[in-house]
Amino acid sequence: MRTRIAAVAALLLMMSSAFGADNSALRPPAGAKVAIVVFEDLECPSCSSAEPVIKAAQQSEQVPLVRHDFPIPQHKWSADAHVFARYFDTVSPALGEEYRHWVFSNQRSINKSNLRDMTNKFAAEHKSSLPLFVDPTGQLKAKVTADFNLGQQLGVNQTPTIYVVGDVKNSQSSIQVTDVTQLVSTIDQMKQQVAAEAPAKSTKSSTAKKSTKK
Repeated sequence: MRTRIAAVAALLLMMSSAFGADNSALRPPAGAKVAIVVFEDLECPSCSSAEPVIKAAQQSEQVPLVRHDFPIPQHKWSADAHVFARYFDTVSPALGEEYRHWVFSNQRSINKSNLRDMTNKFAAEHKSSLPLFVDPTGQLKAKVTADFNLGQQLGVNQTPTIYVVGDVKNSQSSIQVTDVTQLVSTIDQMKQQVAAEAPAKSTKSSTAKKSTKK
């Protein structure tokens, strides 16, 4: 009986967590209709393999790429790399993006012992520098942790977890991409969903304008 009660309680807890998830993160950034959202781990080999496909899709489809930190605790240097990436974001968002791409490209050459030296080399090559204390107040680590917690709230349990998200109300606003080779076709699908809603929005707006002229 106790086992059955415990099982029911666990199920209710899982259902509560699922309904309480903050799905607002699975929306395009302001001004965009469609976007790629990825939860990634900088030490994850699968993330490294997916990176060129994601970047190519971002460029060819002309959609924003929204990255979220999801460092797996078992990985030895990932969390530190995510903090470094957050530091470069403070220098410029473009430099933070370039660092993440650089880490994925050089992942096999990086380890816990040489991460700092490798990152110093990256900074020098990009006419920047890494301070002795990158995150003295812990604010950057807090941002990484917040992203990780968001991923857990959304049910992310592996990396990379990739979504194509759209500014739609009458259809599915996010589609998880489990096969990265299907990323472009999924973006096209979402663009079609966005376009299908556009006439309805235009008609509604036109009707509203006519009513105000009376």
